[in-house]
Amino acid sequence: MQDYVILVDENDNEMGVEEKLKAHIDGGKLHRSFSIFVFNDSTHLMLQKRSHDKYHSGGLWSNTTCSHPRPGESVIEAGTRRLKEEMGFSCELEEKFKFIYKASLDNGYTEHEIDHVLIGTYNGDPEINKQEVSDWKWVDVAWLYKDIEKNQHNYTYWLKVALEKVKERDILNGKSVVKIKK
Repeated sequence: MQDYVILVDENDNEMGVEEKLKAHIDGGKLHRSFSIFVFNDSTHLMLQKRSHDKYHSGGLWSNTTCSHPRPGESVIEAGTRRLKEEMGFSCELEEKFKFIYKASLDNGYTEHEIDHVLIGTYNGDPEINKQEVSDWKWVDVAWLYKDIEKNQHNYTYWLKVALEKVKERDILNGKSVVKIKK
């Protein structure tokens, strides 16, 4: 079964659909995506390590889940679906903001996305789908910022961009994210 993404303009207005892999080649067509950040009550962030079999960014650490809504599916519906498919759990998700980015990635792919950032809270352990995720861990956000500075090559591009925007917007209401000094 082929997956399709929703093509959008810079204002996130739908412009059509495109087969997912095709949308990521030849400079990348702007499309809708989402990035989920799940925190526990201690404001630790659940990271996933992408499967090495992913079409790009395989083996890199990333936010809890990221993907694309299907045509006719809302961002929250898609986020809920993919969180369950990849990490094996559900939690309430809230959209906090969106941003546009474009990045050339490995294997000749380009991400050009309006990325909707969804935040959730969960305190258990996931049951990862090994076809999607090779590992996971809870991390202290202050530690994560420091490790990204030292080991940028271990992390997905969109995690680095989105995490900085989470910090800028004080998403965790003054908890550990905003206390971090670079």
